Amino acid sequence: MKTTLEIPEKLIHNAMNATKIRSKSRLITVAIKNLIKNTDIKQIKNYAGKLDLDIDIEALRAR
Repeated sequence: MKTTLEIPEKLIHNAMNATKIRSKSRLITVAIKNLIKNTDIKQIKNYAGKLDLDIDIEALRAR
């Protein structure tokens, strides 16, 4: 899908230098995928210590 975006050239340049990605399209695709991944990780971390899985640790260790 073609989309027109106004992104500061310096931001694109800095991101391309940092990642060594030479295609603007590829750079934006990687950035969006990383944003989604990081958001998913943050949402998963919100559950830390909040789920009761009813697991018997001692029974698992005995195996």
